Amino acid sequence: MLDSLHIENMAVISSLDVDFSKGLSVITGETGSGKSVMIDSLAFLLGGKPARELVRTGEQQATVSGVFTDLSEDCLRYLRETGLDVEDELLLQRTLSADGKVKNRLNGRVIPQSMLRELSGFLVSIHGQNDNQLLLRREVQARLLDSVCDLDDVITPYTAVYAELRRAKEALSALNRDSAEANRLRDILSFQIGEIDVAHLKNGEEEELLARRVKLQNAEKIAKQAEFTYHVLYGSEKGSAALILERAAQSMRQLASVIPEAEEAAERLMSMRYEAEDIANTARDFAEGTEGDPTTALNKVEGRLDAISKLRRKYGENIEAILAFRQEAAKKLSALEHSDEEEERLSGEIKELEKKLRALALTMHERRCAAAKEIGEKVGAELVFLDMPSVRFEIAVIQGDTFTATGNDQVEFCIATNPGDPLAPLSKIASGGELARIMLALRSVLNDRDGVQTAVFDEVDTGISGKTARKIGIKLSEIGKNAQVICITHSAQIASLATAHYKIAKHEKDDRAFTVVQPLDENGRISEVARILGGLSVTKTQTDAAAEMIEEGKCYR
Repeated sequence: MLDSLHIENMAVISSLDVDFSKGLSVITGETGSGKSVMIDSLAFLLGGKPARELVRTGEQQATVSGVFTDLSEDCLRYLRETGLDVEDELLLQRTLSADGKVKNRLNGRVIPQSMLRELSGFLVSIHGQNDNQLLLRREVQARLLDSVCDLDDVITPYTAVYAELRRAKEALSALNRDSAEANRLRDILSFQIGEIDVAHLKNGEEEELLARRVKLQNAEKIAKQAEFTYHVLYGSEKGSAALILERAAQSMRQLASVIPEAEEAAERLMSMRYEAEDIANTARDFAEGTEGDPTTALNKVEGRLDAISKLRRKYGENIEAILAFRQEAAKKLSALEHSDEEEERLSGEIKELEKKLRALALTMHERRCAAAKEIGEKVGAELVFLDMPSVRFEIAVIQGDTFTATGNDQVEFCIATNPGDPLAPLSKIASGGELARIMLALRSVLNDRDGVQTAVFDEVDTGISGKTARKIGIKLSEIGKNAQVICITHSAQIASLATAHYKIAKHEKDDRAFTVVQPLDENGRISEVARILGGLSVTKTQTDAAAEMIEEGKCYR
């Protein structure tokens, strides 16, 4: 619920703070005192379109903030999904600068406009003359109906099947592109596959070639140093390291009979001799690897690397990526070459998905029809109470041939305002006053189901007085038992039913207009209701009537 509202530098409001309570809160005041500015400010806070003229003349910035408590589970779930950990209170703030720039903050954190709009849907619903026009839109009517239907177990599988159906249809559409385009793509894929195949690529080949190129570029150096190493270690018959180590080992063995430790030294020397021989043979292998014409071999390696480089520029950053491209191209080519079979498969898949979708849509349709009948009957009863006994209200749910993300139903709110008149769409029949009462009746029916904690009614009594206004007030009071209701009104019949009553007034100071809001006590309420009842002056009779109306209204709380 809206716990408190702060408005600063909005039109005639310099600074205003209001603390609201549960139940029915009414705001009254003279015409032009700032009631509309309050509603405009609240609508702005909830993501409404900013208008620079709302900024108070001479000021650089206007600010509206609201503290919301007792948040619904749906609201808390949405906040958690967006990464915000809010326990049970949030501060929403929006600023509007004189140049039209807007900033949105939630608990001090800047949030985007899209998030503000979604969040506002969990916090407050505003019903005014302009807002009631939304009720004429079919998508709004469908959304209201679905808020009552129990579709959770159906809409999730329906959405999944609907997504699969769209994918299959898009695939079939792509498959059925014109034959010239298919032939062109087939030629391209065949060329790409052939160009890769003729290269006979192998994973790891490029790395081996790069290493081979380095060796060939240094072939003379490798041959010279390797040959020298072989000669020094083993190749010389007189002074090679291997021969010297072997002779040293023999000398140590001759000492073994005198010095036992000399045998171990001899063994170590022989191990060194064998190691020297092994290294010498390795060096000889290095030298043999450079035999032949290195220039010819290098040119061959460079040519192979160049061929791979060209393929890399076209198909991937390395041989592995090139081969993966070739595999994917082969799949596409196979699909083109077997398009008839693929078309038949996709067509069969689409038929099965449409069958599933139709069954799920039928389930949703049946539930919507049941809910529509229930809502229609309840709204009809509410309208009778609101002095519209001749009005017939029904919700038409008609299955269409086109499936959307929410089914194939077309929802239309229909009324007949006079006996004998046929039912017709709400958009073609209802007047502003009728729309206000229909919206109130719908709110009464949906009160415990739409999840919104605060409902604001802006002058719902327009064009209505007397007994009907009293009934509207009673209905608002009933709604206030389960939700917070804030009502801007000119009706004494409604104001006298309030749980809390606020008077808004405008005064002038230093040639500037200022608006203040004052919560009224019992005597203040009587005086204000009497003022609304009265004419140029308030009489005792009107004061007594006001007190009686307020006392009577307590039984509806």
